[in-house]
Amino acid sequence: MDFKELINARRSVNFFDSARGVPENLLREMVAMASQAPSSFNLQPWSLIVVKDPERKKRLQKLAWDQPKVSEAPVILIVLADRDAWQSGHPFVERNFQEMIRAGMMTEEQRDWFKNARESLYGYSDDARQAFANKNSGFFTMGLMLAAKSLGLETHPMDGFDLEGVRREFSIPENYWVPLLLAVGYFKDTESLAPPKWRKTYDEIVVNFK
Repeated sequence: MDFKELINARRSVNFFDSARGVPENLLREMVAMASQAPSSFNLQPWSLIVVKDPERKKRLQKLAWDQPKVSEAPVILIVLADRDAWQSGHPFVERNFQEMIRAGMMTEEQRDWFKNARESLYGYSDDARQAFANKNSGFFTMGLMLAAKSLGLETHPMDGFDLEGVRREFSIPENYWVPLLLAVGYFKDTESLAPPKWRKTYDEIVVNFK
């Protein structure tokens, strides 16, 4: 399908076929496709916890407003947004800088410039760190949902969960925010798909304040 068909076909489904698992190669392909999302300075401050084990999903369901799809979907992705992924010494920051040198996009002499640029954009406040992590992880998550649909999978992003409870249950370090949980699987075809929800029009989206 072309992109227009893909974006219109993507839905947040509520019913998953618990008897039909997601093949590992398909999950890996989905994540690899989503990893092409843009990010600030290519810092890619996103990670995933993949939850497939039924007992772990049951524990997660209790922390997620007891939503049945947490247990019914074959895969739940806990999306992590790393608020420290701009700091010097972070392994992926250092890897990214070396990769940019290798690609001819930067030189070793620009190390201080790169450090200062990151600090001025993301290090001046807790709000800046949070915005950096969530903004970029949002790009990645939208990529996950569109990649899933292109591969014949369905998804549902979830805000309704106990953040601190999930952090404790899965031993998530404090530098990670958890923007959402993402259910992944196949639609349960014995259920009915709800009609598409309304969307704001162009004229409703575009605003001016002056």
